[in-house]
This record gives sequence, structure tokens and C-alpha cells, in this order.
Amino acid sequence: MVYYGRWKTISVLVVCLLGIIYAAPNLMPRAWVDGAAAVLPAWMPVNQINLGLDLQGGSHLLLEVDTGVVVSEYLDGIVDDLRRGLRSAEIGYTGLGLADGRAVQVTIRDPDQTDRARTIARDLTEDLSVSLSGDQLRLQLSDEAFEARAIAAAQQSIEIVRRRIDETGTNEPVIQRQGIDRILVQLPGVDDPERIKRLLGQTAKLNFHLVNEGASITDALGGSVPAGSRLVPAAANNPGQSHYVVERRIMVSGDTLTDSQPTFDRGMPVVSFRFDSTGARRFGTATAENVGRRMAVVLDGEVITAPTIQDAILGGNGIITGQFTVTEANDLSLLLRAGALPAPLTVLEERTVGPGLGQDSIEAGRIACIIAMVMVIAFMALSYGRYGWMANAALAINVCLLFAALSVIGATLTLPGIAGIVLTIGMAVDANVLIFERIREEIRQGRTPINAVDTGYGRAFGTILDANITTLIAAVLLFALGSGPVRGFAVTLGLGIGTSMFSAIMVTRLLVVLHLRQSKPKTLTI
Repeated sequence: MVYYGRWKTISVLVVCLLGIIYAAPNLMPRAWVDGAAAVLPAWMPVNQINLGLDLQGGSHLLLEVDTGVVVSEYLDGIVDDLRRGLRSAEIGYTGLGLADGRAVQVTIRDPDQTDRARTIARDLTEDLSVSLSGDQLRLQLSDEAFEARAIAAAQQSIEIVRRRIDETGTNEPVIQRQGIDRILVQLPGVDDPERIKRLLGQTAKLNFHLVNEGASITDALGGSVPAGSRLVPAAANNPGQSHYVVERRIMVSGDTLTDSQPTFDRGMPVVSFRFDSTGARRFGTATAENVGRRMAVVLDGEVITAPTIQDAILGGNGIITGQFTVTEANDLSLLLRAGALPAPLTVLEERTVGPGLGQDSIEAGRIACIIAMVMVIAFMALSYGRYGWMANAALAINVCLLFAALSVIGATLTLPGIAGIVLTIGMAVDANVLIFERIREEIRQGRTPINAVDTGYGRAFGTILDANITTLIAAVLLFALGSGPVRGFAVTLGLGIGTSMFSAIMVTRLLVVLHLRQSKPKTLTI
């Protein structure tokens, strides 16, 4: 164990040097580091540890997915399918529609045809249980299917929310599901939470409908809407008229959009868009067949513009005009690029953490780390003398390695993460204490210095490994089962275990070996 090969020595020194280099950017101002990152290669050490919400300040939002909308849209599709199935089988019915928000029911006019109707209903989907009471047929959504659709909607919403927030340039946001239908969003450093709420509050479902030119807005407002059409209000930035009567048929869906960018047309902010091949074909056909008619652009149930089709648009590109500001055009293009939410989101909880409170937390964490470092250094120096100072040097390397690892992986540091660092500093010398105490025992038994060091490291290694593996298991479980700050604590604790093992077993032993080779002591004053 005392023998240290040249390549092993070089490897340990290289790792220590890299740790110092990659930890160094954390001592520099972030503005300087950001400037260097723009001109230096990606492999250069320019990463800093990101600060979490409780250290940097920012916004905390708890959102709820309106799963009722998802279920209603699914059941609306079942209603249409059942209607077509009954009509194809020439089965008379009445009262077809939704019931209780989670079921579809219909009354069959001819009792002799109820069995046929039940067979048609069962063939629609396996998610619905079909029951027959007299002449009334009921299709009930099971609890398992409801929960599965709610979870799927939440997962899809998380991806859309992540895309929208990433487009704003927010660093290291925390976006995760809580329960079945809730989403936790933490945005460190966000100083305009209202804009984020507006972006997340829009479903961003975009559809293109033809305007029913022959319909009267006045009659439609009075409740007389032509068959196959619906009354849609105009958006606030569309002052042309208050409402539009549009055809229910969707000419082109926003699902086929591939890109959207803010731009300018005649000096006014507009939003350009581009369809995929399917959307481009549908859009080209719709505009070619309806030249001279108006096409309404409906976003989240509001008409944002309804221009007249001047000519066929065959390239799959177009622009959306309106009384947009530059910010509104940017936000709308962002929403269209990120995609539509499967259901509306409701803000259940909102908290804002000021940067002043975060700075106080950083100062408190810095003081705690300094106090822990000083006390550990003093203890090791008083207890083990020269060898205690070797352990203290390895402790400094351990801290550098830990900060370097956190910087390289882009970890987000929170208050529990600082607690993990403080705990790591205390744990970092445990291995050295075990080794030095074992060496003391070997010296008391009359062994020579080299033999005592060799035996001490060899016999203490198993104990050190067992102790750190049990702590690592706890860190892994915290990371797997915890969330948010708990996982931050687990990350710093797990990395700290690895760096402390390296510094105690490799770095300290290297220093001890170099000392023994140089001084060749007859006795060890440890």
C-alpha cells in the first residue's frame, strides 16, 4: 500500500489539477464567466454552479391540469363515433350526449335494437364499460382509464411547459409532476412572473376556419346560429368586430405547424408560420378552393385575425397579422412553436422569492461552510500533527473536486445542497481518522513506520468502504424517491462521498508516501 507507482502519482495529480481548474470559475463574477463562455470552446472550464430558487430568488408556481377538458374531448369523440355507428346500423336513438362528465348515454327508440346498439358501443373502445338499463345505453369511463388519461395529459403538459419556458431563456427551471394532475414550476432568477403566467395560461390551440359570410352576427348573438357554424368572439387585439360566425369544420389544424417566428410586415409586428407537408397540402387546397372568402385564425376560442384569401397559398408559409406589440408577437410565436397544451392550466399557488432573501441564504451557507472547515482543520491538526495537515490539504482538494463535479454536470445548488456540502466537509476526514487511528494501533504493536502505514491503510480500507457504501445507498434512495431540494441534497451528498473517498485514500496516501520517502523517519509522531 505504501508503494506508489509513477503513473498512479501522475493520475492523482492530474485529477487534482483538473478539479482546481474546473472549480475556479465559481470564484469569478458570472458576467465575466458568461462573456468567456461565448468565445471559448465548449470543453473549456467556464461552467458555474447554478443557484436554485431559494438562493437566487425567482418564482414558484403550482399548476393544475384541467383533466375534465381532456376527458370531455375524448368523450365527444366517442359521441361522434357512436352516432355514426348507430346511423350506419339504422338504429333510431334520442338524447345522445355526455352525462356526469365521465359517461356517454343514449336512449334507443326501438327496444328490440338495444342489443345491437350495445354491441356497437362495446366495439368502440375498451376504456368504457357499457351498461343497458331498459332502453337507455350508458358508456362509463373506468377509474383506471380516467387516471391514465389524466396522467398522460399532465406529462404532455409538462413537456409543453418545458418548451415554452426554455424559449424564454430561463436557466435551470424545475418542472415536475406532483400527484396526478398538478405541475410544480420553479423559475430561478425570473423577474417577470406575470409574463410566464400568461405564457402558461394559454392553451395555444390554433385552428383555421372559414368565415360564414352569409350569417348575421346580430341573429347569432340572439341565439340563431346557422347549422354547421358557431359564434366565436374576437380577440382583444382584433378590433375589426366583436364576434365572428365561423364554420365548425377545421380547414387546417395548428398541430401541423413546424415553425413560427416573429417578424415585421409593412413596419408592423406579425407572426410568420410554416406547415409540415401535410399541413401545407391542406392549407394550399383550402386557400385555392376559397379565394375571395375570409379565413379566421382561431386561437384558444378567439379570432385573432380573419383576412381575405387573395390567392392560393401553396408554399406552406403564411403570416398572422393583428394589432400586435413586439412582445405579443414574440409570445405568440413562442406558443405556436412550443405546441398546444392538451388542457388549460390553472395557477393554484404562486410564491415569489426575492434575491435579498436568497443572498442572505448564500451568506449563511458560506459562514456555515467556513466554520465547519475551520473546526475540522483545527481538530485534525491538533489530533494528528503533521499528518493532520496532510489530511487538511486533501480536504481542500476534496472541496475543489466537489465544486468541479457540480459545475461540470450543471447541478443546481439549493439550501439543502449547501447542507450536503457542509456534511461532506465533516465526513471527508472520517476516512483519515480511521486510517490514522489504525496506524497508531499498529505502531503500539511495535511495527516499523512503513509497515504500520502499509497495514493501517490496508486494514482500514474495508471499514471505510462499508461506511461510505451505506451512506451512498441512502443518497441514492433520497434521489430516487425525493423531489426538488431533497434531490439536490442527495446529489451533493453522493458526489461528496465519491470525492472524499478519492481525497482520503488517494491524495492523503500520496502525501504520506512522499513524506516517508523523503524523511525516512525511524518513528511516526502521529
